[in-house]
Amino acid sequence: MNPSSDLPGMPLRPLGRTSLVVSRLGLGLAALGRPGYINLGHAQDLGGDYDVTAMAERTASMLDLAWEAGVRYFDAARSYGRAEEFLAGWLRRRQVDPAALTVGSKWGYTYTAGWRVDAAQHEVKDHSVAVLRRQFAASRALLGTHLDLYQIHSATLDSGVLDDRAVLAELVRLRAAGLAIGLTLSGPQQTDTLQRALEIHVDGVRLFDVVQATWNLLEPSAGSSLEAAHALGVGVIIKEALANGRLTARNSDPTFAAQRAVLEELAAQLHTTSEALAVAAVLAQPWVDVVLSGAATAAQLRSHLSALQVSCDPDRIAPLQRLVEAPAAYWAIRRRLSWN
Repeated sequence: MNPSSDLPGMPLRPLGRTSLVVSRLGLGLAALGRPGYINLGHAQDLGGDYDVTAMAERTASMLDLAWEAGVRYFDAARSYGRAEEFLAGWLRRRQVDPAALTVGSKWGYTYTAGWRVDAAQHEVKDHSVAVLRRQFAASRALLGTHLDLYQIHSATLDSGVLDDRAVLAELVRLRAAGLAIGLTLSGPQQTDTLQRALEIHVDGVRLFDVVQATWNLLEPSAGSSLEAAHALGVGVIIKEALANGRLTARNSDPTFAAQRAVLEELAAQLHTTSEALAVAAVLAQPWVDVVLSGAATAAQLRSHLSALQVSCDPDRIAPLQRLVEAPAAYWAIRRRLSWN
């Protein structure tokens, strides 16, 4: 796929200095591969129908819609329930050439909810080399040669994963076999974790090709470090552009009313929706390669796709800086979001 040949309505670009090409908007499967997720209104999106076959069909329908719109980056994880399975089935049925898209997945969390929304624990974090080997084998068995990018899921300094020689050696082996290697970040220490990751070199070559991080209008604190990483050739993927639904009309929290009013007023001036404006603001960052849509419905995905047509001149969207929250406060609120 030639990054200079954009698909109709969908720009493409290289993912950092890797050989991979991504669409500016990607589809993440966190809200599609399992019954429970922490997005506001997720239960409403699924309509209470958690039958495995029904959810597989829903996912296939969303993948079809995304594909027809030009989406060429798809993001899964071992902890996203049956996301890899659903994606693999769709790829097989559509007979998609591995060279026609980029697929990323993640290791480090094990799904433990048993297909229940009310599970006491939805996933368990374990960044050991044993889990890496086991989960990579499962990912490869499902996705085969479609798997292009393998990422540490929510790497943090306190987990010790970036100092685990056995894990790093295994990642080097996977990279030598042709995979791009990345890590995803979470929490108020995203910048510190990224800085440590960029220091890791093997035989003079940086280990991590890609970083996936949270950046949105409420929590932009990692922006400078992500921009610096991109300048070094690291691919940048942005997740949670809508702050798990907090930047949508579903956020009825009265303490958010003033921020919501700012977002809605500017969206009206730009003749768009607050949701599309929030996604467009992320797309406007020149160091972002791909922004993930976490859509669970066709209407949501179409809304996110419409963000590609929203012009976000820096001066025009300057009022949105009033939405910014202190990182500690933002992540504290995120931790309190309910699985639904």
